[in-house]
Amino acid sequence: MRAVVFEEFGRPAEVREVPDPAPAEHGVVVRVEATGLCRSDWHGWMGHDTDIVLPHVPGHELAGVVEAVGTRVTGWRPGDRVTVPFVCACGTCPACAAGDQQVCERQTQPGFSHWGSFAEYVALDHADVNLVAIPDGMAPGTAAGLGCRFATAFRAVVQQGRAAAGQWVAVHGCGGVGLSAVMIAAAAGARVVAVDIAPGALELAWQFGAAHCLDASTVPDPAAAVRELTGGGAHLSLDALGSPATCAASVGSLRRRGRHVQVGLLPSAEGTTPVPMARAIALELELLGSHGMAAHTYPGMLELIRSGVLRPDLLVTSAVPLDAAPAALARMGEAPGAGVTVIEPWS
Repeated sequence: MRAVVFEEFGRPAEVREVPDPAPAEHGVVVRVEATGLCRSDWHGWMGHDTDIVLPHVPGHELAGVVEAVGTRVTGWRPGDRVTVPFVCACGTCPACAAGDQQVCERQTQPGFSHWGSFAEYVALDHADVNLVAIPDGMAPGTAAGLGCRFATAFRAVVQQGRAAAGQWVAVHGCGGVGLSAVMIAAAAGARVVAVDIAPGALELAWQFGAAHCLDASTVPDPAAAVRELTGGGAHLSLDALGSPATCAASVGSLRRRGRHVQVGLLPSAEGTTPVPMARAIALELELLGSHGMAAHTYPGMLELIRSGVLRPDLLVTSAVPLDAAPAALARMGEAPGAGVTVIEPWS
C-alpha cells in the first residue's frame, strides 16, 4: 500500500510503498476513505510522543470500510463502513470494566502506538470494543472527525465540562477541536467566547454560534478580556490548542468555582506546563483533563448529528490527496488554516 512515512522526528515525511497490514485476531484492517489532519499528528511527527517507534506512519482520525477481520471478531464484517475512537481500548482492564475506555490501561492508538491512517489501509485493535458504524449518508470526511476532533470536543464540553444552557463557555484555540467545541457548546444553549489569533478561524467560530470572537493578538491579557466579556468569567473554559499560554489563559478566564478542561496536548522541554494553581485554590476551580470518547457513548452524539442539531460536516473546509499530506503535516506547526483538512488516500 501507499503511506506517509517519516524516518526522523521533525524531518520531511514522504509517500512510499510499504507492506499491507494484516488484522490481529481481535482486530480489523480498514480501507481508509478519509483521515483528518490533526495537531496531535504534528506533535507525533515532532517527537513529542514517546510511544512512537521509527519509521512511522501517522494518522489517527479516520473513516473507511472494513477490508479484513480477525478470527475472533464477531460484530463486524468486510464492507462495513466504520470509524473508531483514537483510543482503541482493550475492553477487559479495570478502566474498561468501569466504562472508561477512553483511559484504557492497555490502550493502543493508531498513528502513535502503531502505524496509522495516513495510508491506504490501517490495522485497528479490539474491533468489537472500538468500532463505530458510520450513519447512512454521512460523507467519509465528516465521519473521520468522529474518531477524534468532534468526539473529543463533545466529551470535553458535555461530559467533562457539563456545559449548560445560559452558562458562559470560553474556547481557547479554534482549530478543529476548538471549532467543534464552539458548535457543541452553542447547541447546548451556552454563550460562547471563541479565542484565537486567526481571523479565518474566528469567522468560522462566529458562524458556528459564538456570541463573542476575541482576537488574542489584539489584547494584552486575553483572560481578563474574557472575564470582562462574560461579566466576571466563564463557567467553563477549554484549552483546545495546547500551549502554556492558552492553558494559563483558560484557567484565568474562569469565574469563581468555574471549570477548566484541558483538551490540547501540552508538551514542553521539561515535560510539564505551569498552571496558575494559586487562582485554582482561591476560586475553588475544577481542573479537568479530557481524552477522547469511548465508543459506547457515541449514540447520543450521533443522534444530535442525525437530527441536524450538530453539523460536523461544516468543519471540513478542504480535502487533499495522500501526496499532499507530508507538506500539510509540516504546516501544522505554523498558523493553521481555518477549518479542517482531510486526507483522501485514494483520490
